[in-house]
Amino acid sequence: MAAYALEKGGLAEVTAVLRSNYAAVVENGFDIDSVLYGSIKSWRPTHIVNAVPKVSEDGTAPFDYIVNGINIEKPLVARFPTNPLISSVAYTGATETSPGKIFNDDPDKQKIGAFSSPGVPMAIAEEAARTYVNLYNPDHSLDVIYEPNVAANRWRKLAYNSSFNPIASILRMDTPRMRMSVHIVEDLIVPIIGEIRKVAEAAGVTLQEDLVDAVIHQDPTDSGFKPSMCQDCEKGNFMEIENIIGEPLREGERLGVELPVLKVVYGIMKGLQLKVKEEKGLWQPEFKPGNPYQ
Repeated sequence: MAAYALEKGGLAEVTAVLRSNYAAVVENGFDIDSVLYGSIKSWRPTHIVNAVPKVSEDGTAPFDYIVNGINIEKPLVARFPTNPLISSVAYTGATETSPGKIFNDDPDKQKIGAFSSPGVPMAIAEEAARTYVNLYNPDHSLDVIYEPNVAANRWRKLAYNSSFNPIASILRMDTPRMRMSVHIVEDLIVPIIGEIRKVAEAAGVTLQEDLVDAVIHQDPTDSGFKPSMCQDCEKGNFMEIENIIGEPLREGERLGVELPVLKVVYGIMKGLQLKVKEEKGLWQPEFKPGNPYQ
């Protein structure tokens, strides 16, 4: 949906890097059923590739990351110290029902800001973020805005992603059904949200008072929405485990905050990821030297 919005605005060309749906989209384009844009048939971005193009190491164009999680910018700051880095915290509902078929039942909403980087003056990074907002939303028809408090927004989104995303993946269940069950919310979702709040506070970020209620009621109940990680799990794709589960755990360890529920969930999700690796031929089920459980 981000690719469509950028090209529809008329100020950008998009190169879409596709995986399992590459052949279908090259042949037929995307069919999009959108609450925001209506029915779109056979739409294609300007370029479609199945591998990430080589990016010049000395380019100055800003990098924007519409990616979940915290600390995602750190390896990029080290690798590209003079590039502005932009954060996009996105809230939308989109499901690929089959290769190239997109069902978008929740309008695009994004909060965009600048990551701090020692090699880039903050004023330049902020200007890059504002420029990207104008490219994405030139006629101000979308709820896509500049938001300077990147850390607070990323931790707020993490409260949802670290709870509903992995639990939906483990159970293969949509979020309305999870809420209907009651015990899934009370025994799993609420404790994880509380753990994220604790580590965020230890990191200097105060989240909203009604965080638990806001996260639980974030998704509509009139659709069978499954979070992105659950969709990847069902397709046999790799999942964002490290960004949204592993990294808050490591941050908690660094700050002396225990996250017992999230730690168990992390272990289960790493097991599911291992199954994906095996199916893709990237892990061989064999005992390695030093394995104490042989």
